Amino acid sequence: MKKISIFIQTACAIFFLSSCEDTMDDLKVAETNPVVLSELAISNIELDPVNNNNPAVTFNWTMANYGQQTAVNYSLELSSDATFTNPVATGTVNGNNTITLSVAELNTAVGNVGLPPFAWNAVYARIVSSVGTQTSLPVASNSISFNVYPYFNYPFMDYYLVGNATASDWNNNNNNNPLFRDASNSKIYHYTGFFGAGEFKVLETKGLWQPQWGTNDGSSIDVNTGTGSDPGSFPSNNNPIATAGYYSFTINYTTNTYSFTPFDIAALPSYTTMSLQGTASTTTAMNQSSFDNHIWYVNSLHLTPGDLQFLTSAGSVWGGSTSFSGTATLNGENVPVVVEDDYDVWYNDLTGHYILIPLNL
Repeated sequence: MKKISIFIQTACAIFFLSSCEDTMDDLKVAETNPVVLSELAISNIELDPVNNNNPAVTFNWTMANYGQQTAVNYSLELSSDATFTNPVATGTVNGNNTITLSVAELNTAVGNVGLPPFAWNAVYARIVSSVGTQTSLPVASNSISFNVYPYFNYPFMDYYLVGNATASDWNNNNNNNPLFRDASNSKIYHYTGFFGAGEFKVLETKGLWQPQWGTNDGSSIDVNTGTGSDPGSFPSNNNPIATAGYYSFTINYTTNTYSFTPFDIAALPSYTTMSLQGTASTTTAMNQSSFDNHIWYVNSLHLTPGDLQFLTSAGSVWGGSTSFSGTATLNGENVPVVVEDDYDVWYNDLTGHYILIPLNL
């Protein structure tokens, strides 16, 4: 009986090995038969930011034939050039030969391949077929091209202070001070300024209590996205700020950590006025915070593509090289404004941090 069992096992092993080899051979032969991606019915697609959930474009192609019945994956790739130097995978379906992208999906996709907003540019598309969960034996189809006019896609998150240690108190829609986003790491935010005795939290949206950020353990950050319990307050759940003064707060959404440390302003100047100047707007006086005279702001300022600088009452000019947020330096580059919109503009003369928050993008 043992000899018969061993024989059967050996025969089965040979059979399955042979089957696998035959299957791989069949699949390899099928690699020479790529699918055919159909041309689009239209060649120019202008994307509408108002109706961004509407369908924008549908891609159709022939079914792949890998020589046997097997589940086939189809991945849509877009590129800014015909050679697909840096393709971006936009969507994947299994066993189907059509993909429809909404206006928002296509706008995000062409932004990811590097197309600028508010301009007509060509984008190239192709389908890559493959088999299995490991996407084995990928085969690219022919490519097609069409022209697209994308709108601007604001890629950043903005966060705001709330609490009795801040200028807005426990009011979630009181011109709350924004955190200043780090120019080199969009997951890190800073705020250096005056804090009263008390505590504070961080909100994602003015006027809404959730998502709400705080700390429960005094070292890491916690969040209520709207379905759980609100976290404890900064700087520590059971240890509010005892002495009003100047502090630096940094929150890192990648590591889920934060820091809160005293900040010495003794050697730093104070200004009586601050203005915005540049080609993006007429010269505009900024408002000085009554809570902290080192914080300046302008609400709902209409800006056009161009640049900005910060002009102090001492006659010094400060500027930065990064759009939307960054750190200004004395006689630095002009802050670029890349898209027309109404903005809330905030500036911190202690650190040079600035942030331009678009209101309609």
